[in-house]
Amino acid sequence: MDKEENLLSKIYTPEDLRKLNPNDLAQVSSELRQFIIDVVCNNPGHLGASLGVVELTVALHYVFNTPYDKIIWDVGHQAYGHKILTGRRENFTTNRKYKGISGFPKMAESEYDSFGTGHSSTSISAALGMAVAASAKGENRHVVAVIGDGAMTAGQAFEGLNNAGIGKSDILVILNDNNMAIDANVGALKEYLLDITTSKTYNRFKDRVWKVLGVFGKLGPNARTLAAQIEAGAKSTILDRSNLFEGLNFRYFGPIDGHDVLHLTRVLEDLKRIPGPKLLHCLTVKGKGFKHAEEDQITFHAPGLFDKRTGEIISTSAANSPLTYQEVFGKTILELAELNDKIAGITPAMPTGSSLNIMMRKMPERTFDVGIAEQHAVTFSAGLATQGMIPFCIIYSSFIQRAYDQIIHDVALQNLHVVFCIDRGGLVGADGATHHGFFDMAFMRSIPNMIVSAPMDEIELRNLMYTAQLEKNNFPFSIRYPRGRGIYRDWEKPFVEIEIGKARQISDGADIAVLSIGHPGITVASVVNKLSKEYISVAQYDMRFVAPLDKDILHKVFKKFRYIITVEDGVLKGGFGSSVIEFMSDNGYNSEIRRLGIPDYFVEQGTQEELYKECGFDAEGIELAIREVIVRKKG
Repeated sequence: MDKEENLLSKIYTPEDLRKLNPNDLAQVSSELRQFIIDVVCNNPGHLGASLGVVELTVALHYVFNTPYDKIIWDVGHQAYGHKILTGRRENFTTNRKYKGISGFPKMAESEYDSFGTGHSSTSISAALGMAVAASAKGENRHVVAVIGDGAMTAGQAFEGLNNAGIGKSDILVILNDNNMAIDANVGALKEYLLDITTSKTYNRFKDRVWKVLGVFGKLGPNARTLAAQIEAGAKSTILDRSNLFEGLNFRYFGPIDGHDVLHLTRVLEDLKRIPGPKLLHCLTVKGKGFKHAEEDQITFHAPGLFDKRTGEIISTSAANSPLTYQEVFGKTILELAELNDKIAGITPAMPTGSSLNIMMRKMPERTFDVGIAEQHAVTFSAGLATQGMIPFCIIYSSFIQRAYDQIIHDVALQNLHVVFCIDRGGLVGADGATHHGFFDMAFMRSIPNMIVSAPMDEIELRNLMYTAQLEKNNFPFSIRYPRGRGIYRDWEKPFVEIEIGKARQISDGADIAVLSIGHPGITVASVVNKLSKEYISVAQYDMRFVAPLDKDILHKVFKKFRYIITVEDGVLKGGFGSSVIEFMSDNGYNSEIRRLGIPDYFVEQGTQEELYKECGFDAEGIELAIREVIVRKKG
C-alpha cells in the first residue's frame, strides 16, 4: 500500500481498520496521534491520556471484533482515538461542544461505547457483568477493560478484581501503566508496579516465559495448568514478593511496551485464546508523540488551547482577570493553616485541579493526596478529626457522590469536625453530564448535623473557610463553590466570621423577593440593578446557607412578599428551592414560589453560559422570570 496515502481518512469503522495489513498499523497510529493533536489544540479536551494509548487503541480494534466484543475504557479520558476509529472522526471537532459529541464514552452515542464512563475505576466491575451475561447466554464474546494505574488505586477496581478472580469469566483487564493519574500517582500500588517495571531480571525472563507458555499451550489443559504454575512461581521468586494480580487469580502477563503496535496485536491474539480472568500490563507514556505533553504531563492532561508547534498554552483570560475560586481556595487554606496548626488538607488525586498543591508545596507533611479514593478520603478525614485535627477534605462535587455513606456514617453520625470543600458545584461546562455538580446541596442538606453553605463570591468563600475551622464550630461543615473565576481582583480581605445560618440582604425592594444561593447571586444582582432603572423593585437575599436556613429572614420575606423566586445552580428536585417551599408549608405561609435551577434531567456538555441559558438561570432567564411574575402580580 502507498505509504504516502492517508490511511486514517479511509477508516470509518473498525471493520475498515481490520482490512489493513498489520504492517500499516504503525502508520495508522501516527496519523491518529496527529489527528488528535490537530483537533485538540483548537478544541480543548483531554490530550495526554489519549495520546498515550493510540497504539493500544489501534491494536484492540484490529484484534477484537468490536462492537460484538466489548471494550470498556475506564474514566474515558483516553478514549479519543477510540471515538475517531468508531465512526466519529468527521464530527470529532464537535467534541465537548454544546449539542456535539461527549468527551467521554457514552452508550447512547455509539454502539462501540460499551459502557458510559466519566468517573474512574468502574471498568472491571462493568466488564465482569458483561462477561457473566455473555456466558449465561452462551455467547462467545470477548470483554476487555482498559484501566490506568491511577484508576487502579480506587477501591472499586480491587472489588472488581476480587470478584472476577473467583470465577471463570473470560475477562481481559489491560493495565495501562504510565505512572500518572491527572497528577503524579501516589501510594503503595505505584511502588509495586514500579518494582515490576524496573526489575531487570524479571524483564529478561518474561520473554522466555511467553515462549514456554506458547509450547505448553499446544499440549492440552494439563500442560497449560503446569505452565501457569511455573509462570506464577517464577514471577513471585524473581520479584521477591507474590504477584498481586496472580494472588487474585488473574493470569498476569507483562509488562510489555504499549507503543509497539505490532507486538500488541500478537499478544492480544494470544490472549484471546487463553480462557478465564487475565491481566495484561502495558507500559505507556502519557502524552506520547507530542514532546511538550510528554515533558509536562500534568498541564497537558487537559491543556486548553495550545500552539501545536511550540506547545505554548494560549490563555483566553483577560489580563488581570479575577482568580478562579480554586486559586482563592488554595491560597486561603495555606493562609489558614499558617494560623492554625490543626488544619490538614486531604484530596483524592486532585491536588492541582483543586489548588491544594499550593499548600502541599509549603506544608507537605500536612497535606495528603490519597489517590482516587473518595470513600477513603472521607473516613481518613474522620479519623484525623477524632484526634483533634481539623481536616479540610477537598473533593469535586460529582466525585463526592461516591462517598455519601462515609459522609453520613463516619462523619455526620459521629458529629466530627470535618470541613468538606466541594469544588466544581453546579454546571462545570464541557466535561458534561458525568462531571456536573448537580446534587450536593440536595443530598448534603438532608444529613443531620451537617452545615451546608455556598458563597456568592470569593470573599465569602474565604470567610466561610475561616468560620468552618473555628474551634467552636466543631461539627461537619460543607462549603460548595463553582468551577471558574470570581469577580474581585482585590479579594484578600481580613477574615470575618460569618454567623452560621445567617443570610444577608443584597438589595431592598417592594415588588418581589429573589432568594439566591451561591455564585448565581452575582447574576441576580446584575439583573436586579438593571430592572431598578425601570422602577421594578426587587429585594435580593444571599442566603449563604441551605442548612440551616435563616428562618428570621424567611419569616420577614414571607410576611412581606406574595411572589418569591429562588435561584440555585443545583438540582431543583430536593434542592435549595425545595427547602424554602418546605419552610413555607411548615409555617403556614401561602406565597407563590418560582424555582430556577437545574431541571430533572442530566444536562449535557457545553460552555457554562450555554448551559445556564438552557436551564433558565442565566441573566436573560432570571430577568424573564421576574418580568413574568411582575406581569402576574399586576394582573
